[in-house]
Amino acid sequence: MSDCSLCKVPTLPILWSGHNFRIVLVTDQNIKGYLRLELLEHVSEIHQLSESIRQQMYILLHIIEISLVNIFHPDKINIASLGNMTPHVHWHIVSRYKQDNFFPDSIWSNPARNNRFENTQEEISNLKHQLASMIKQQDAEQAFDS
Repeated sequence: MSDCSLCKVPTLPILWSGHNFRIVLVTDQNIKGYLRLELLEHVSEIHQLSESIRQQMYILLHIIEISLVNIFHPDKINIASLGNMTPHVHWHIVSRYKQDNFFPDSIWSNPARNNRFENTQEEISNLKHQLASMIKQQDAEQAFDS
């Protein structure tokens, strides 16, 4: 689908990419530790996925959440799959902090504060390494298709 923004080459940094999914670092919203899990094939609804692709997706969500907690130590993790604006299977996995600009509301709310947050190069490097390591371990244990 040519007009789908997730079907195009991403402009955000890709932290990991496999046969069915990629993980990108969302850097354009002033939120530290915000990742998006994107299905590479254009499918609009989770129920349309095969069982094996759904299992891979949920395993990746778990790996992403653990990695964000280990690297960023957030107060909370938000995981959302909406698709109203972009009807393509993808998940927002967001590290939340009590002092982030939107807390306790959603990241799509009006900001309550105007703090500046950036991911450091060390955090990004550690995140890429941990994601790759955990996905590789999952692949070895369960023949995960990466």
